[in-house]
Amino acid sequence: MNLETLRQIKEKVLPTMSLRKDIWSDIPSVYEKQVLICMDTGCKSSKADVLEDEFRKAVRENGIEDEVDIRRVGCFGLCEAGPIAIVYPGQKFYAYLKPEHAKKIVEEDLIGGKTVERLIYKEALSDKALRGMYDVSFYRKQKKLATGNCGLIDPDSIEEYIAVDGYLALHKVLNEMKPEEVVQEIKDSGLRGRGGGGFPTGLKWEFTRNAKGDIKYVVVNADEGDPGAFMDRSILEGDPFSVIEAMTIAGYAIGANQGYIYIRAEYPSAVKKLENCIEIATGMGLLGKNIMDSGFDFELEIRLGAGAFVCGEEMALIESIEGKRGIPRNKPPFPANEGLWGKPTLINNVETFANITKIILNGHEWFRSFGTEKSPGTKVFTLGGDIKRTGIIEVPMGITLREIIFEIGGGIIGDKEFKAVQTGGPSGGCITADHLDTPIDYDNLSALGSMMGSGGMIVMDVETCMVDIARFFLEFTVDESCGKCTPCREGTKRMLEILETITDGKGTPELVDKLENLGRAITVTSLCGLGQTAPNPVLSTMRYFRNEYDAHVKDFSCPAGICKNLVTYVINDKCIGCTACSRKCPVNCISGERKEMHHIDQSSCIQCGECYAACRFNAIDICGRKQEETVV
Repeated sequence: MNLETLRQIKEKVLPTMSLRKDIWSDIPSVYEKQVLICMDTGCKSSKADVLEDEFRKAVRENGIEDEVDIRRVGCFGLCEAGPIAIVYPGQKFYAYLKPEHAKKIVEEDLIGGKTVERLIYKEALSDKALRGMYDVSFYRKQKKLATGNCGLIDPDSIEEYIAVDGYLALHKVLNEMKPEEVVQEIKDSGLRGRGGGGFPTGLKWEFTRNAKGDIKYVVVNADEGDPGAFMDRSILEGDPFSVIEAMTIAGYAIGANQGYIYIRAEYPSAVKKLENCIEIATGMGLLGKNIMDSGFDFELEIRLGAGAFVCGEEMALIESIEGKRGIPRNKPPFPANEGLWGKPTLINNVETFANITKIILNGHEWFRSFGTEKSPGTKVFTLGGDIKRTGIIEVPMGITLREIIFEIGGGIIGDKEFKAVQTGGPSGGCITADHLDTPIDYDNLSALGSMMGSGGMIVMDVETCMVDIARFFLEFTVDESCGKCTPCREGTKRMLEILETITDGKGTPELVDKLENLGRAITVTSLCGLGQTAPNPVLSTMRYFRNEYDAHVKDFSCPAGICKNLVTYVINDKCIGCTACSRKCPVNCISGERKEMHHIDQSSCIQCGECYAACRFNAIDICGRKQEETVV
């Protein structure tokens, strides 16, 4: 495989892709129309594969196979609108599709030339003006670098990857750059690790390159375990060759001939794609011996994780690859000096590697043109929780939370009041409305008591109990603690017990103080990053929502009405006797005649909240124990 062969493949394949991008519009297309169907795990769970079958069946039955191309691609990002199909030319954004919709789109649009308006994503048909997919507000402020090929190319096709300049970076590195020059380019780019605390990537590469040892390893950490996070999975399912190429470049830069992809077994689709892509790349001389006739050898293998959250920590990950129990080692020595089997090892996460080829091809100054001075480039986040538009986004560093939540995400479901956003997963913290205009980067999030982490972003509305949220995340951490060190193993359990006592209505102010002190002690005494950051959800909610903790232990009240043992539903004198509440009550504890004030039997009430949700007249109050006595 040489540069001329890459160019020949690109020239041959681009005519099959030219409908998909404006910059290729001068290239005559092989097809009259093309349908790109998202086949990411999220869309597949909503029968996207069946949708594809129905599209192919309808195209075949109408005899237009030579005119219309049906193509599988990766995630488009707007996951809540799936399954999604984009029809070219025109970039028509069909969303929320069902298998039976395929025939209608084929017959009315692909053949009849008429857009099926009722199936178009609502905002893409605003005021009867048809907009392209990337013209809707969800995409307008995004900048796709790491995820640039997702939703554009067939992830199983190395030819399509080459057509979008795939493997040009590897060719450049092997033929025009010395290993130390590659490392310097990554250092100059300012790229920081996208999987945790944001350690400078180039510096990590330099440490590993300079470490003593004839055998070195490259590892990609694809053990994505944060609740609500699936950035790495989408990149591996939508653009796997970019990570494989980047790992090969890293191997050349640090002097390694062996790489490992450590990925959790719960990602079967990504695993299958990686296995297939490694085989294809090896067969084409882009992996294995004498890559591109350069004399450089690089082998790549997959190692499956069993789903332990702690194995996302680099030392525990190394133990797991070696076939041992996944528990952290003491540091130092760091992996750059003593990693896999005691050899120097470079570990970066999927998103970090997904930026490498772009930096090599375009230069460090180009990469630094995005983001901020201390946090250049972009960041991929998963948006979830109480937000209208959920999915994967990639935005320039320095964008504000307000822009992400209210412009890209469309605001809070039901237009309720925003309360907080949790960033960084179970190891992160909650950020309040007071900080919505804070530019997002590693340092600003850390200063607010949270962290970037891998990129999970859970949005919460005003009806969320922050004490309960802290309990939820800590419950996850307790389950995932490896148990090696006492502060994490025992301390987090004690913190969870205290939180459960508080949410059960048995807490005291002294217990809240004990909870805070214990959290701070665990932060400074735990062995690894998991334990050191485990108290973050508790400490950050105490920092910004201390009044809610006080309400739980002083007023025995849950202001959000979530903690059942602290909630009492009381019917007030606004009741008109409509019976909506009694008809919804699952335990029949509400009595009263029609058009007369009703009453709740507190001894039978299970605090489910159905009556409160059903009432349209604000006739039901949520009270704590002390307030209930006053009301009654």
